[in-house]
Amino acid sequence: MSKWLVRCLGFLVAYQVVVRILAKVLRRWVQVPAPALLGRVLVSRFRHRLQSPRVVLQRSGIREGMHVLDLGCGSGVLALPLAEKVGPPGWVLAADLQRGMLRQLTARIPCEMARRILPVQASATALPLPAESLDACVMSSALQEIPDRQRALREVRRVLKPDGILAVTELLIDPDYPFMRTTIRLGEQAGFVTEAAEGNVWHYTVRFRKPAR
Repeated sequence: MSKWLVRCLGFLVAYQVVVRILAKVLRRWVQVPAPALLGRVLVSRFRHRLQSPRVVLQRSGIREGMHVLDLGCGSGVLALPLAEKVGPPGWVLAADLQRGMLRQLTARIPCEMARRILPVQASATALPLPAESLDACVMSSALQEIPDRQRALREVRRVLKPDGILAVTELLIDPDYPFMRTTIRLGEQAGFVTEAAEGNVWHYTVRFRKPAR
């Protein structure tokens, strides 16, 4: 292994340790999602290279015609690729707590996708949707930012159709990054069944199913 690679790995490990410690300390006093100031970074080419939206959607099992919730959508790193993937028969509800993020997303929606993406300000624990109305829900680096994760997952389970998909994606450089086994445990505790877990420690997606009746 080259010295350059060793240094890069050492830097990543040190960065992750420091950021996770700082995040845990700050979260003792305040629970906030990623600030809207980071919106442009979240949809940058650099972010796409770190974690390809195409790969995330492939792992998530999203297909044409689906009605999908992008929960914690931020400035739209997945919302636009989702709208392209589901095509005209489908649509994407892009939900986030922060109006600043939603404004950035709205400004990025091309005219031809305007009818397929609905930005909405909403809490993960009180979704403005009827029961069993969605085919899938995707969450990218969002679940760990929710204070009451089990309540949020139960709410997602409520709005998903039987056999619906919940796909949770995490990226190592995120301050709240959980290991894959933690994500699997959270989903199964909320009543989901693990269907697949793809990726590696750098970034992964766990795909769950809501049990069919």
